[in-house]
Amino acid sequence: MRTATIRGDGVAAYCCAHLLSKAGFHVVTERVGRPRLPVIMLGDHALALIRDVFDRSDLFADLPRIEKRVVAWGPNSRPLELNHSAVVVSEELLLDSLQPIGILEQHTETLGKWSVLSSQPLPTATIEHGFGLRTASAVPVTLTDRSGSSACCIESLSTGWLFLIPAGPDSCWLLSVGDTPETLLMYSRVIAPRIASYESAAREFPAYPRIISPLCGPGWLACGTAAMAFDPICGDGTANAIREAILASAVIRAATGGEDIAGVLAHYESRLTAGFLRHLFLCRQFYASGWGGSWWDAQLACIEEGIRWCKSNLSDRAGFRYGLRGFELLALP
Repeated sequence: MRTATIRGDGVAAYCCAHLLSKAGFHVVTERVGRPRLPVIMLGDHALALIRDVFDRSDLFADLPRIEKRVVAWGPNSRPLELNHSAVVVSEELLLDSLQPIGILEQHTETLGKWSVLSSQPLPTATIEHGFGLRTASAVPVTLTDRSGSSACCIESLSTGWLFLIPAGPDSCWLLSVGDTPETLLMYSRVIAPRIASYESAAREFPAYPRIISPLCGPGWLACGTAAMAFDPICGDGTANAIREAILASAVIRAATGGEDIAGVLAHYESRLTAGFLRHLFLCRQFYASGWGGSWWDAQLACIEEGIRWCKSNLSDRAGFRYGLRGFELLALP
């Protein structure tokens, strides 16, 4: 019997468990438990991916929606109101909705033939490469006008940036990156007037891009935030975790179906590194135009270091020999 162990209990782990179980694998999950994010914004692309993986076209159809995005980016910039389309969900509700059913939970060290590692610990040979030191704080806030609960706002300031994420008329979260919420709000022209009050206690978490190396090896693949983590400035972390899970499960299926194991693992390593590089290119645009000055220049320097690291790791790799067709990995002609 084909077997796989999934370590972790996030989006990537649940997607892998679902896809491998659906493909006939005996799947064992190892839950680790970790603090949940208070709010996640799922754009239409991420939502479509989740619905496709779990074959649930109505998933999260009744959640609060974000329809507008107000952007004030750069010194003395005028706020721009743009159309946007996303749903807002807590990570707890997201994972409760996706939790695999009928899969054995195992809390011992017994592993399957293949292991998907979406949480620590990782193999001792892996090294995490982080490109920055910035942290983010998330605090619940109340709005001065509840009619604005369908618009998110992002604003850059001299020592960081703010992101206001409504989660319905009675729930809203403020994400601050760089400086403290109190300091950034003192100088905010766009977001501060929208906030009536906020809590002083904040949940803090790293907000800089990071990736491990290697990303896989004989019998194992890292996936989700254990493999790489994105800067929240691009808002694509959940969608990327789903894409990683689709590829990880496809690689395992191909390897157990007779494809060259070294070849499909090399493809996985290259694809994830290339995806991380694309993310850094997006980050570079934001941090290059955010404000300028010592804080922004330091963040940009770290991003440039990451771009060089990715290019170096991709330079000695051949072109992609495989491609995804649906949820299957096939050799390219």
